Parts: sequence; C-alpha cells; structure tokens
Amino acid sequence: MTDRIYSLQGVRNFRDFGGYKSRYGGQIKRGRLFRSGHYAEATEDDLKALGALDIHLQADLRRPDERERNVARWSAPNTLTHDGGREHEAPHAQFLKKVEADAQKADDWMNDYYALAPFKAHHAELFSSWFEHLAGLEGQAAGLVNCAAGKDRTGILCALTHHVLGVEEADLRADYELTNTAVNVDEFLPQAAAFFNEQVGKVYEPEVFRPFLGVRLRYLDTAFNVIHDKHGTVDAYLAEVLGVDDAAQEQLRAHLLEA
Repeated sequence: MTDRIYSLQGVRNFRDFGGYKSRYGGQIKRGRLFRSGHYAEATEDDLKALGALDIHLQADLRRPDERERNVARWSAPNTLTHDGGREHEAPHAQFLKKVEADAQKADDWMNDYYALAPFKAHHAELFSSWFEHLAGLEGQAAGLVNCAAGKDRTGILCALTHHVLGVEEADLRADYELTNTAVNVDEFLPQAAAFFNEQVGKVYEPEVFRPFLGVRLRYLDTAFNVIHDKHGTVDAYLAEVLGVDDAAQEQLRAHLLEA
C-alpha cells in the first residue's frame, strides 16, 4: 500500500488511489487518480514532480475562505471549485473554541460531520462535477481530488469513486485509512496539538486533535450508513443526488479500468 504514497515536501497526503482490482474485472489504471491536501506550501521540487504527472483535472473541495487563506502554488489546467460553504474560520476551530472538548467529544464531532458532508450542496455539486469531468479526460491525463488535509471531504469522494469503479470494500477502506500512514499522525500529533492550542487559546491534550489530523473507519461508515438510510443504496445516492446514473458509471469504468 505504501508504494502509492508520494513523499512531497510541502504537500501532505499525496498519493495514487488507482491500481486496485475491480469486481467488474481488471483493475484501476495507475497514475490516473491522485489525492492530496492543499498546495499552498508546495516547494519548487514539488512543482516539478507534479508537472511530470500529467494531471489535467482537479477537484479542489476547499471552501472559498480556505482557498483565500492558503493560496495554492499549483493547480491543474481544469480546476473545479465552488463558492458555497464559506465560514469565518474552520468549523473544527469553532467547535474547539466554543466547548470544553475532550478526545471523545472531538471524535464525535468529526463523526457527525461525516453524516452531513455527502449532502452539503456545495459538496454535492463538486462531487457531481468531478465525475462528469473525470469521464471526459483524454488520453493518459490524470485527475486529482484535494481539500485542506486530503482526508475527509477527499476521503468521501475517493471512496465514492472507488465504489463506481468496483473496488472491493476491504481495499476501499484500507485506502481511506492509509491517510494515517501518509501523514504519520502519531509522530506529528504533539507538534500539531501545540499549534492548534495556540490558535484556539486552549490547553487540550494531543489526543483531542487526532480526529483533525487522521481518519477513523467509523467516520466513513457513518457517511455510507446515512447515504443508505436516505437513498437505500450508494448507487441511488449517486444517481439521485449527483446525477451519476448507470450509464455514467459504465463510462467511468470503461475509461479508468484496464485488463
């Protein structure tokens, strides 16, 4: 699994999420689907590495205030964004300021976020646009999904992409959880806690911040469970909310699967 992680200096959680076997036969092409955090801190070496990957499509899932605070040093020729969902500061920072949080409350807050994320209007529009444009990529051009940390919004959209392409559940879940390895949560947590405590004016223990650095499978399960509760199946959600019907799914598989 770790061979799909790229060690970029200023871009967190950059990796190839292709290469998995499909229940429809064959596997997803490598070098055609990437995911990551933001590009505001990309180094010159990072920019050269990105330029060699032929990424033509990018779904930047960040809110407009996030894009303004962390202006990207790199973007694909066709970058999809949305101006909805603006906040005066990051929602998790608002949460940490308003309550006396502990590790369980932080975990529950993130889990609750996943119950809402697939249905936020600006997310749904970008998810839909991603699938529409991904099917239209020409030649060996690649697509990329990113948000701020490349783990939650990105994690949901990549899992939905894996579902469309027929990735088995075990691989889908393992790829989602790979964020914890890619960002080395355990090593980075103390430093991140000091930074966030200064930002929110608190003295929280490091474990409070773990949900904001890494992922837990129960979060993804929550997103998919709510999708099932509201629409019956993931395919129904894809069709009814995102406009990705059976024909669109077949087109994506024809484009991105290989024998």
